[in-house]
Amino acid sequence: MLHPFIRLIEQRVSANQFDASHRLTDPEIGELVRLATRAPTAYNLQNWRFIAVRTPEAKARLRQQAYGQAKVSEAAVTFIICGQWPDHIALADRLRPFVEAGYMPQNMASDWQENVRVQYAKPHAARDEAIRSATLGAATLMYAAEAMNLASGLLGGFDADAVTREFGLAQNEMPVMLLAVGHAAQDNWPQKPRRPLSEVLEIS
Repeated sequence: MLHPFIRLIEQRVSANQFDASHRLTDPEIGELVRLATRAPTAYNLQNWRFIAVRTPEAKARLRQQAYGQAKVSEAAVTFIICGQWPDHIALADRLRPFVEAGYMPQNMASDWQENVRVQYAKPHAARDEAIRSATLGAATLMYAAEAMNLASGLLGGFDADAVTREFGLAQNEMPVMLLAVGHAAQDNWPQKPRRPLSEVLEIS
């Protein structure tokens, strides 16, 4: 029997047309992000933040910075998915419940903190990890939406500097991508063809 999650993967489409009358409640938005944060991150950094752009005014501001793409304002919500620079100090709090539950010894948690401090000392390494974490969160959010009978559409086309200014991102954050979520309108394309495995898979 085919696992339901495999069906989700195979049926998902990138929606460009949304039902502009559809709304999502605060609990529904919260559940989408709760599920998104189940995605993995290096050292359990959880170095991401999700800005749910829902009001017409905020959507209009974001749409302007996304080169006028209509789905920003037509979807029920468009998430700004932010990656954050790895923070070895904050990691202590994020690991503490795991240590207190007896899963991880304190000396290992301290070693992870030191690894994070050293590994991401260079700006390009910190930026790369911010992008990785935000991307994993976005992908998980996308499939969470599909599981909740919602459509989604990723947007990579936006002015990152303008979004940072307009929505007050911190110095240690960057907007990695946007994800529009809502009910799909009727005229979306089906899932587009994928390259054959012979072109993308190498087994050594």
